[in-house]
Amino acid sequence: MSQALTIVSDASTLPAALGPDLAAAVDLALAEKASSTRKAYATDFRLFKVWCDARGVSALPAAPETVASYLAAHAVILKPSTLGRRVAAIRYAQLAGLELPTDAEGVKATMRGIRRTFGAARVKKAPAIAAKVRSMVALAPDGLTGLRDRALLLIGFAGAFRRSELVALDVADIEETETGLLVTIRQSKTDQEGAGDVIALARGDVACPVKALRAWLQAAGIEGGAIFRPIGKASKLRSGRLTDRSVANIVKAYAARAGLDATVFSGHSLRSGFLTSAAANGASIFKMMDVSRHKSVDTLRGYVCDAELFKDHAGTGLL
Repeated sequence: MSQALTIVSDASTLPAALGPDLAAAVDLALAEKASSTRKAYATDFRLFKVWCDARGVSALPAAPETVASYLAAHAVILKPSTLGRRVAAIRYAQLAGLELPTDAEGVKATMRGIRRTFGAARVKKAPAIAAKVRSMVALAPDGLTGLRDRALLLIGFAGAFRRSELVALDVADIEETETGLLVTIRQSKTDQEGAGDVIALARGDVACPVKALRAWLQAAGIEGGAIFRPIGKASKLRSGRLTDRSVANIVKAYAARAGLDATVFSGHSLRSGFLTSAAANGASIFKMMDVSRHKSVDTLRGYVCDAELFKDHAGTGLL
């Protein structure tokens, strides 16, 4: 992606002395996005470039007509949300002081037309509510893998973690207290500048995330670095850390073990499950935000509504 995301300015109009600083500026501009976002954008832009190359048109810089045509060509086969991300990737690739093709009214109108014509309700994955998480971790097998998975599921749920946040945790980010865990989240989707957040994870009575994490770290002999790591053959701990995809796979696997439909669960199910469970338990929306770090009350309102759909229902007792 580094070649695709090179600033495309007219170097002849710039003093040569700006060269090193300009290159540094490009690197800093690229660092604006999380690595997972940049990876997704790289894939999206590569697909756009392949389409452009096949038609003999420029992908970088791209003309508004090219982008609009690309969107129209894929409107039937891709979801509007996917095309929206492709537009963001194309925009990101044109980091220069060029006039961005995605700002052209023709491109915006094409996207509006796609959403109106092909738009569909967003498919929401099932939340792994507290009762389901308890049933999932109860089925964790003996051994190192089971201890890791149990800790991952309980910590992921108790901290309402995003997948990327969960796999990024290091031992140094965890502090155990009498009442639970203090966890430092060094960077997240809503904290691209890395200011960091500290959240509290409560202990559990039936399935305690604090005990589960301690058991995993002790059994694995992990004293520093990544908390959640891959396990190879013969239960041998491997270096590095689990990936975002690994979290989703583990959630799905344990949902299946518990007799649930694994296809409706994802890595996000732990986060949404905590919020749905907390709302159903009567937790304050602001206390929920302390854990989830949502910046908008409106975003959290959906979880509260989902949890209270049948509470004081207008149709109760009518039939």
